[in-house]
Amino acid sequence: MEPVIVVGAGPVGLALALGLARHEVPSVVLEAGDGAPVPRPARTCVLRSDTAALAQRLAGAAVLTGAHWRVWRTLRRRQTVHQEDFPPGDAPFHLHQHALTEALRTAAHHSELVRVAPHSRLVALEQREDGVRVRTAGQGEAAVEGSYLVGCDGARSTVRKLLDVRFPGRTSVERHAVATLRAALPWPDEALLHRDVPGGPAEVCARCLPGGQWRLDWPLPPRGDLVTPDALLERVYATLTAWTGEREPSYELLDTGVHTVHQRLARRWRSGRAFLAGDAARLLGALGTQGVDEGLRDADNLTWKLALAWHHGASPALLDSYQDERRGASVARLRALDQALPLVRGGALRSLLPGGRGPLTLLTEGHLGRGVLGAPGAYGASPLTYGGGVPVGTAPGQVAEDVPVTTLDGERHPLRQRLGRDLLVVLVAPGARVWDSRHWTRAGLMPELAAAVRGLPLPAEVLVTEAYPDAAAHTVLLVRPDGHLAAALPAADPGALRHAADAVRGAAPGAEP
Repeated sequence: MEPVIVVGAGPVGLALALGLARHEVPSVVLEAGDGAPVPRPARTCVLRSDTAALAQRLAGAAVLTGAHWRVWRTLRRRQTVHQEDFPPGDAPFHLHQHALTEALRTAAHHSELVRVAPHSRLVALEQREDGVRVRTAGQGEAAVEGSYLVGCDGARSTVRKLLDVRFPGRTSVERHAVATLRAALPWPDEALLHRDVPGGPAEVCARCLPGGQWRLDWPLPPRGDLVTPDALLERVYATLTAWTGEREPSYELLDTGVHTVHQRLARRWRSGRAFLAGDAARLLGALGTQGVDEGLRDADNLTWKLALAWHHGASPALLDSYQDERRGASVARLRALDQALPLVRGGALRSLLPGGRGPLTLLTEGHLGRGVLGAPGAYGASPLTYGGGVPVGTAPGQVAEDVPVTTLDGERHPLRQRLGRDLLVVLVAPGARVWDSRHWTRAGLMPELAAAVRGLPLPAEVLVTEAYPDAAAHTVLLVRPDGHLAAALPAADPGALRHAADAVRGAAPGAEP
């Protein structure tokens, strides 16, 4: 088959191409410019712990330079009203966006299955029953043939326009003055949200970066006057004076800007063999939500589905599920933002919000990736999620817990390190560590489970974990390549395992692979 065509060589497009390469699927990444990321210290992104693990898996040997927050603080005036201490491996990861792009680009350069084509501006797109054909302009006009196409080309997506997909929404929902600087603040390796800063601004968010750098954000009126350099320096001065107590605070200003947040959602995320991902499909970012983090989740969701379709063919339900799951998650997020914005920015009645949560609680949830504003999308209503099974601490469709797992050859890893390729079949077996893994395949339920896994209609790997939250012994967890729990089943029911695997590939129970 022809390679998958990826339009856009930003973090989402490169992540998609590298994810496909892990499934042995070739891709061509079209980039309108030369592809080299432009360093902008004021342009950063926060990755939740699972998407940070995804980015590191895809980057491979390339180093991701950023800062894991040790602590999050929410302050009001001079008091800490909420403090979150992160255990190792569970902290948000804050890095410059150009550093993320450069690491993924380096990994793509070393992959034999990824070809980045700079100076290839998309000008035409044609779909056929068995593939797609595009025409590019740049350093000579060229035609490229592909099996599928994914538009990861940003908010002004050419792919979206060529597919004639509407992109309705709201403009200038929020604006922030942004500054990245180097300074010695009282909270090394931390991040914080501070409201009613004594003698300073009404609100500021500070997030640490490597090398003593910090990104500071001050909310502005959604529509208002331009922020002059002098006005921004006044904000920096007032904030640092309040925090350090120094009349002449010492700092090095590295970059500034104004970040304007729009909210838009594409009507369709799939059109035949063409898909939209990242900012080409949706714009968000208000109240601490993170656009790059959401875009990487798009890539992770779509990668394994395209790989199944490329290698084995796919049911319409499998490819349609990308739009159902990811667009559905974006609809829920945007709806929550619409409800929260009047309360957080305009003082609306608290009763309008689910659970009656206050502004600081909502803002904290958005920044930490929790609750309605920040939690990863759940796909409980997806046709790929098996409806039967047994209850565990994670509902079907949610992101599985990152428990320690052991492979059949005795290697121990966090669950997240095994993601991104095959379906994972995880047996909960308390006390398994005291046994030599060489004997597992001949003991207890393992022979029957291993035989059932070999008969599944898609590639799968058997793993063992000693415990999983609220899971009984001999429970089997079916985890998708993107880390979402597809089913929790009794180990002694191979028929249910087969039916759940059929659901994951979007097929009727018992259908031929």
